[in-house]
Amino acid sequence: MKHILTALLIGLTSPAIATWHSGAAKADITPTESVPLAGYGGKTRMSQRVEHAIWLKALALKDDAGAVSVLVTADLVGLSEKMVERIAKQALEKHGVPRERLILNTSHNHSCPVTEDVLWLYYEFTPEEAAAKDRYTAMVYAKYDEVIGAAIAELKPAEVAYEQGLAGVAVNRRRSRGPESRALGGQVDQDVPVITVKAGNDLKAIVFGYSCHTTALGGLSINGDYAGFAQLELEKSFPGSVAMFVQNCGGDANPLPRIRGKDIEATELAGMYGKILAEAVRQVIAGTMKPLNGPIRAAMGETELELQPGIPLDELRQRVPNLTGMPKREFEHFIRQYETLGSTPDRVKYPIQVWSIGSDFTFIALTGETVVDYSLKFKAAYGWNNTWVCGYNNDLLSYVPSLRVLKEGGYEGVTGMFEYGHRAPYTETVEERITTKVEELVKAAAK
Repeated sequence: MKHILTALLIGLTSPAIATWHSGAAKADITPTESVPLAGYGGKTRMSQRVEHAIWLKALALKDDAGAVSVLVTADLVGLSEKMVERIAKQALEKHGVPRERLILNTSHNHSCPVTEDVLWLYYEFTPEEAAAKDRYTAMVYAKYDEVIGAAIAELKPAEVAYEQGLAGVAVNRRRSRGPESRALGGQVDQDVPVITVKAGNDLKAIVFGYSCHTTALGGLSINGDYAGFAQLELEKSFPGSVAMFVQNCGGDANPLPRIRGKDIEATELAGMYGKILAEAVRQVIAGTMKPLNGPIRAAMGETELELQPGIPLDELRQRVPNLTGMPKREFEHFIRQYETLGSTPDRVKYPIQVWSIGSDFTFIALTGETVVDYSLKFKAAYGWNNTWVCGYNNDLLSYVPSLRVLKEGGYEGVTGMFEYGHRAPYTETVEERITTKVEELVKAAAK
């Protein structure tokens, strides 16, 4: 049923080992009308059908210290700073969740509706298309409020556990862009981290992640791409559970091969990838998982990522008449910044969150489209077996390259910055600044 909020009680039969109270909830955010589709630039794509429902899902965890922390996942392409601020304000004022204890992750789904001002330079809407987008956005705001509140309202004793599996879906997509790109590094993170929440013998929530773009599909249907198919598979395998997908550091990874523009064939391929990922999760659950004990110590901070010098104003003005579509909107945006601010901004705010769970588990939540190097780096630094690194949290501010990717250039390192409204690529301090802030927050959360 459309837009029905489902709350799941999480109970425990053995209070002697209960270190958590937990609640999980899900909210259907499938549009009820044709809406502009997100994720790909160019001519506006209007949805024509629904392949399967898309969701917001929330997991609330209350530890023995009494603190409540909430993870929300979404079958959306991303959130903007404006959206994050509004959702976080509602969570604090209505549900008492402080900002550092609210993690907002999106799957980066490319088969979902456009919301608010996310990737705003991508699109040029008619008044009717803009109105449909605004109606959908209003519904999404309401559902974030509902799903957070529902998860908290259903807090019950629970057991929480963690382990990892592997799935071979992700391929470093930078190697797929012509003969010269074959020489680029093929780094991927094919780990499948899994957290389970149990009430006695009943599995009530499954949180799992992967580092790979949700771009197996590119047609005109509403769905959750391979991540949506994986969640459906797991909820069929474990009736009564809520399966939540966390997008990790998949900025430079795609599910390959993939088919674009042929809905039937592409849907079959996305479904296959979803089954592969779900099977990896099932194998983890069937094995021995490590109990996670509280408390959750949460830390949040912000660094600044510096931008290289942008194109001079005179050159922007000279080039605009020869441009159309998104490139023209990008350059006009930079001209407006020069005219209103005196120059284009030279840096970008970059928030980071860290949850330290118990004595030996670390959850690192990065912002934006982080490339895989960050996942590999931080797991090597803080523990391959007890560290979960995810990107696509907070606002979808840009691709976030490592120093390696920045120097290699290409879309994720250099050319993809304009479409996010940034004047130029980051400077070579980008990885150092993120690494320093993560180290600071990991230490703060460990205290």
